[in-house]
Amino acid sequence: MRTDDNSFTIGIEEEYLLVDPETRQLAEDGDVSQGVIDAVIAAVGEDVGFATPEFLKAQVEVGTDVAGSVKDVRKKLAALRRAVSTAANEKGFAIIAASTHPMANWRDLHHTDKERYNVLANDMQTVAKRLVICGMHVHVGIDDDDLRLDLLGQISYFLPHLLALTTSSPFWAGRDSGLQCYRLSIFDELPRTGLPEHFDSWSDYTRHIETMVRVGLLQDASKIWWDIRPHWRFPTLEMRIADICTYMDDGISVAALYASLLSMLLRLRRTNQRWRTYNNMLINENRWRAQRHGFDKGLVDFGAGKIVDYGSLLEEILELTKEDQERLDCVAEATHARTILTRGTSAHNQRRIYTEAKAAGAGDKEALEKVVDWLIEETVRDI
Repeated sequence: MRTDDNSFTIGIEEEYLLVDPETRQLAEDGDVSQGVIDAVIAAVGEDVGFATPEFLKAQVEVGTDVAGSVKDVRKKLAALRRAVSTAANEKGFAIIAASTHPMANWRDLHHTDKERYNVLANDMQTVAKRLVICGMHVHVGIDDDDLRLDLLGQISYFLPHLLALTTSSPFWAGRDSGLQCYRLSIFDELPRTGLPEHFDSWSDYTRHIETMVRVGLLQDASKIWWDIRPHWRFPTLEMRIADICTYMDDGISVAALYASLLSMLLRLRRTNQRWRTYNNMLINENRWRAQRHGFDKGLVDFGAGKIVDYGSLLEEILELTKEDQERLDCVAEATHARTILTRGTSAHNQRRIYTEAKAAGAGDKEALEKVVDWLIEETVRDI
């Protein structure tokens, strides 16, 4: 997105887990994930995106190439999901788009033998070993460095609203966590996570990064893992708070809302207005509410000074960004959020499947296997 015209670019990264459809457990053979990655790279063109190993041996990450619109990024992401699913199937495995595996025990799993991940595992020890989690990252291109930092400070307010639409990690190590998004509980054990710090300017931000690099705390800004961050290599503002959505169109909807919110904030800036910024202490309360309850219990409207039903907040966001949705040609994608509210997120539906299986007489393990079966099927439904 540039300040002098209406153009913008967008990209999405997703992480998938490879599972054995017979045992429903994670694939632990490192050759499987690399074989899937090689097949995906061979199947999609460079103008579509990439596939790469992730921290776990049973994990694959894909990322779209730079897209000029939400519709374009959907086409690229669908091609990548199809390619990963096909490649996994050919090797006797399946993929699931969920931020935690319902049954996997982190103690039994191994990370990918790659220098970056070996360093992470050594530095973080048990904290790193617990990273049996997947996420979705959305990049929106913003050329101007200071503008990127200014929008970083404003858009943070809306991150819990976006998280609530994506929750897909209710189960952990064979138990119901009681949370809609348990993934963040794991990820927050790492340093330099959570809501971003506030900075006065791009030079202020880079000065802090340079200090940390100089004293040996970081190699570079890629080790900053905030819920949203200026990407360390590309001129994008990368939203990272979201769980990966089992239904791809749910993730596309969140990407459309994110882009539209940034467009709205930029539009306000052009008329010398801005969204009010709030201390992280307050935003963290909504972050926790979204993590614990998703959209079920509402979020705090700090301007109104009360907890408001999430449906009302969503309608307000859709109205605030209506002009931006139209300009970005993503009205249908953004308003799909209403469908998420009606149907429920992956977390809602995983619990539904589990509860129905238990009511039908299944044991805990069998009920969780039903959840994995549902995830296998639904991950590729809308691609």
